[in-house]
Amino acid sequence: MSGKLGLRGVSFFVCVVSIAISAYGQGPLARFTVEAGSVERIDTPISVIIDSELAKTMAGQPFHLVETTGSDRKLLAVQIQPGDKPLLCWILGGKTPAGQRRIFDLVRGRGSRSGRVQVTRDNKVILVKVGDDNVLQYHHAIVPPPEGQSPLYNRSGFIHPFWSPAGAVMTNIHPEDHYHHIGFWMPWTTTEFEGRHVDFWNLGKGEGTVRFKELLGMQNGRVFGRFQVRHEHVDLKAPGGDKVALNEVWDIKVWNTGGADKGFYIWDFVSTQRCASDSPLHLPAYRYGGLGYRATAQWKEGNCDYLTSEGKNRKDGHGTCAKWCLMYGPTEKGDAGVLFMGHPDNHEFPEPMRIWPSGDVFFNFCPVQQNPWTLEPGKDYVFKYRLFVYNNTLDAAAAERAWQDFGNPPVVTIKQ
Repeated sequence: MSGKLGLRGVSFFVCVVSIAISAYGQGPLARFTVEAGSVERIDTPISVIIDSELAKTMAGQPFHLVETTGSDRKLLAVQIQPGDKPLLCWILGGKTPAGQRRIFDLVRGRGSRSGRVQVTRDNKVILVKVGDDNVLQYHHAIVPPPEGQSPLYNRSGFIHPFWSPAGAVMTNIHPEDHYHHIGFWMPWTTTEFEGRHVDFWNLGKGEGTVRFKELLGMQNGRVFGRFQVRHEHVDLKAPGGDKVALNEVWDIKVWNTGGADKGFYIWDFVSTQRCASDSPLHLPAYRYGGLGYRATAQWKEGNCDYLTSEGKNRKDGHGTCAKWCLMYGPTEKGDAGVLFMGHPDNHEFPEPMRIWPSGDVFFNFCPVQQNPWTLEPGKDYVFKYRLFVYNNTLDAAAAERAWQDFGNPPVVTIKQ
């Protein structure tokens, strides 16, 4: 598999599951019991691995879940995420108190869930919408820098903008202080590749860049919308011309939960990286590199702030580690914010962070901030994050509850 990156192992958080298949053709195909655990759940995305035979049975046919917990038999839409380990996905709607269990039967027929998540592509961008509302836009075509700037700043393979539920732009691109900042992106900064120093982050150096390579897939649905793209991390100074150091797959899933009416969006981001040749990529310890976010230009020092899971803010947050970090401030559509969540499977979790102590808002989960790391050939390196983008304000308790859905999801088992 040298030089190529497969989608195996690329997934979002997955609940533990056991499945009972009904012997009755018209009865439930499976019954799921969801255990909330020690925390309250609110509109929680659920993803469970299902048997490949069940996935084949469901393929091309309408199915839904019927909740049998109480007297009100709610019908819920379900959607399959295909793959070597197919996932059955739905939204655990409403509030589920800590310690409570909910039971669902999988049956034939279409369940109810308003709206769809729609993923569309044109010759420049991939756009994801929940119903009629924009959520995020990914650039597969090269975006040039502002007039008069070096063509080294040409870049593809990034997200800009993503929007608040009220429609405010939450990202910034090509700001004058950092022309290489492009909304939401993920390059490494200080690296060593085949004896050369390659900076894939600071494009103006002309050492490295990241490029969109190909679209791998798109999926629309009533539970989620999803797309996968492949990137190449390119050494621009290699003898003989450009050489790919890393292959990377972005796997992005936007959930049909929250939305403009409830004031929040949830979307998951997974980057899977693999050395493109027999050469490793060395990552010396450095203060930034990895997942990066440049916030809306409306957020200035004095009108916005950060808050981490450890209670840190912009004055004392840089260089600390956290499960989550939220950023918030005013927009033309009212107050809004974004909660970045790291997954327990990530390298160096809880991850170190780059937080600007003054000026505009920039954020970076940086797993190599404190310790060096080497990406070895033949291995997949997976980074999982979730974004909770919201209107108005979000306190620490609500942020922690949202992280629990991601990092400590409900357990799903068989109902005997």
